Amino acid sequence: MKKILIPFLCVCLILASCQQQETSDQNQQAWFNTTLSLEQRVDALVDEMTLAEKISQMYNEAPAIERLGVPAYNWWNEALHGVARAGKATVFPQAIGMAAMFDEQMMHDIATVISDEARAKHHYYFDNGVVAKYTGLTFWSPNINIFRDPRWGRGQETYGEDPFLTGELAVQFIKGLQGDDKKYLKTSAMAKHFAVHSGPEKSRHSDNYHSSPRDFYETYLPAFETAVKEANVESIMCAYNRVNDDPACGNDYLLKDVLRGKWGFKGHVVSDCGAISDFYDRSAHNVVRAPSAAAAWAVRSGTDLNCGTGHLSVFANLHFAVQRNFITEEEIDQAVKRLFTTRFKLGLFDPKEDVAFANIPMDVVGQESHLALTEEAARKSLVLLKNNGLLPLKKGQKVAVIGPNATNPDVLVGNYNGTPIKPVSVLDGIRSYLGEENVSYAAGSSLSGDIYGHYAVVGADNFFHTDEQGSEQRGLEASYYEAKLNPPNRYGRTSGEKVGEPVIQRVEEVIDFYWQRSPLDDSVFDEFAVEWEGLLKPVESGVYRFQTIGKVEINGEEIEESITLEAGKRYDLKVSRVFVRSEWGNPLEANIDLRWVNESRNRVADAVAAAEQADVIIFVGGISPRLEGEEMPVDLDGFDYGDRTHIKLPGAQQDVIEVLEALGKPMVMINFSGSAIALNWQDQNLDALVQAFYPGEATGKAVADLLWGEYSPAGKLPVTFYRSIDDLPGFKDYDVGNRTYKYYKGRSLYPFGHGLTYSKFSYTEPAAEKSDKGLSVTVEVSNQGGMDSDQVTQVYLSLVNAPSYVPQKELVAFTRHHLKAGESARLSFTIEDKQLGYIDEAGEHQAYQGPIKLVIGADQFINKIDLTSQL
Repeated sequence: MKKILIPFLCVCLILASCQQQETSDQNQQAWFNTTLSLEQRVDALVDEMTLAEKISQMYNEAPAIERLGVPAYNWWNEALHGVARAGKATVFPQAIGMAAMFDEQMMHDIATVISDEARAKHHYYFDNGVVAKYTGLTFWSPNINIFRDPRWGRGQETYGEDPFLTGELAVQFIKGLQGDDKKYLKTSAMAKHFAVHSGPEKSRHSDNYHSSPRDFYETYLPAFETAVKEANVESIMCAYNRVNDDPACGNDYLLKDVLRGKWGFKGHVVSDCGAISDFYDRSAHNVVRAPSAAAAWAVRSGTDLNCGTGHLSVFANLHFAVQRNFITEEEIDQAVKRLFTTRFKLGLFDPKEDVAFANIPMDVVGQESHLALTEEAARKSLVLLKNNGLLPLKKGQKVAVIGPNATNPDVLVGNYNGTPIKPVSVLDGIRSYLGEENVSYAAGSSLSGDIYGHYAVVGADNFFHTDEQGSEQRGLEASYYEAKLNPPNRYGRTSGEKVGEPVIQRVEEVIDFYWQRSPLDDSVFDEFAVEWEGLLKPVESGVYRFQTIGKVEINGEEIEESITLEAGKRYDLKVSRVFVRSEWGNPLEANIDLRWVNESRNRVADAVAAAEQADVIIFVGGISPRLEGEEMPVDLDGFDYGDRTHIKLPGAQQDVIEVLEALGKPMVMINFSGSAIALNWQDQNLDALVQAFYPGEATGKAVADLLWGEYSPAGKLPVTFYRSIDDLPGFKDYDVGNRTYKYYKGRSLYPFGHGLTYSKFSYTEPAAEKSDKGLSVTVEVSNQGGMDSDQVTQVYLSLVNAPSYVPQKELVAFTRHHLKAGESARLSFTIEDKQLGYIDEAGEHQAYQGPIKLVIGADQFINKIDLTSQL
């Protein structure tokens, strides 16, 4: 016994000694020494790496370097208007809706909440051993491209068409994301896509956009410069397209001369995903022949990180590029050091107790104060376009809520979104406000073609199974399995499959599930598969279309299109899904539902029947993120690959609106869209119009409160609503002439900055005084109406005697104030000297001397006063 014990004790002592030595070695490694400077720590770490290790850290999925104590890290995360794609999080209005608030402080407050939830989620996942896409602290937001053309499907992600508004809002959003700690970043923000980037989606991988020096420095670059100089943004993402012949991610002028040279940017640059493979792709830019040449070009120009998902990583070829002298190891060192500087600034190599942000608990996600803030933001983002006196509605009336977006969850969230905590549709919001007995409902139409907004979860009364005795019972038989990830195919895509026998078997009434933890073992982000089998017995006959992330099989055949089903007839049904840690398609928090829509219903007749029961019609229409967005496989009238080919309301909706209007009842339309819609007919024929953009998870509550006057709307349009695109330049023409409110010569339907309230405001004669800081302007605004209300005051500048190519007018200041009925406030604005000049045709800033005109008020044209002064 003694001979056995002694060796065992020796082994224990040796192991303990090794562990102590390992800890001691780590403590002696300079990069873990928090008393050293940031630069010393980064230099020490990178100096210890081999070339292969350095290159491995330049992919968005950076592997661990165990011998150096470097953990694995995935750089890709999104936070456009809430923590995105990482399960449940508070969902705020889409970016274009936040811009409509015209509220800098609210932008900062929203971003602060987002970064709180981001920190909580990151540490929750990390503590549970999950390192995956959408779990990191490097957020690829905000998108500050200029929404120059209403056809662009991703315009919803931006802050609109004005560079000044975009820059001011971006500063506050970035500061809220990055925090105000003197040592640590709360999260890392990114300004994207640099630069001259705003569609088309279909050809962005091959397009070469030319911009004049004037447009470059007046329109496309100012917001980025503001983000770098005033917000100290940590990261920049370069775009897919070429800019004046060179790919944006290999553009020396953009990345070296302007970004790091003129502006002094010190952070890291990330490629848009797959952008560097476009350098050599023959169907894209095709400007080099080999991946190694593309990789070397990008890094030497200043692109530090290769997001290569779906294209593999082009930077994997850097080793060969060094061998062939395309690039030096020292140039690679520079990129790697920039990347690790960000990781160190986030505190990812420091004791958790030293980083205050690391202690934010998970229960902040979706807490009541956050939900209250998103409701306030939704209220502030709604824009009242027209009101002939119908709004606010009178209580006690019955209403018909009609339209494809009345129950559509997509229009609450837009794109690049998280899963809402407590989503409220427009129909639910109005029913909650009025009582269900006072609200009739009908979908009325599809959104467009076979794209629907009114899918509903298949109800329990349609599902059955046969028990062991052969009797038909309610519900489906569900089987849960362990799952495994299959090796990637030749394109790098992965798939999964179920393993073994079921771990759990039970009967479930409907398919509508959300698992924050695995249903098998309660672990986080586990891999599992689930199958539901039984009988589908439709209650109503019809032509049905299903919507789910699962695989649907009826009578043994996979269903991908519409199918005719008869009421009461038995159909064998199987629905399955494998959740694995693959690159694409599997959420961090697994969820699935089975929805359907009956395409054969007479939706117009349903709408008329609902309207006949009501005193007032509320039409809830527009488009949705399933029609506009990033590289989408949509080919319908008006829509092409995520972009739009015209800006008319889809024909199916227009038809039902005209039928409803002919009933002669008061009618208001709530329009959801991330871009301008030509609501020309609606402006002429309906009583009231509200532009909702995509207002976040509290949409229904905010809309109902607006309609019945629980608050006064005060949002403003951050884009021009044109009557058509007929007199706009071509979509690929990046000349800003005759675009946006600054240069458009036509008569818009609703101008940039437009938005009505339920109250009445007036302004006193303003005063202007030149000082060393610029031009100081003061004015008094009064709420002369009978209702408390916010008021957004805007200041526009025109240089009367400047050259003809300068803007007709441009926004130079704005503020949002809340004024009680009868209350007044003295407003002060400072217009900086730089704003009092102009950009010449060579792209140089020129001072201006001469008369100027200021327009101060609620927008450019109404409720305003003019001031002419001399510089």
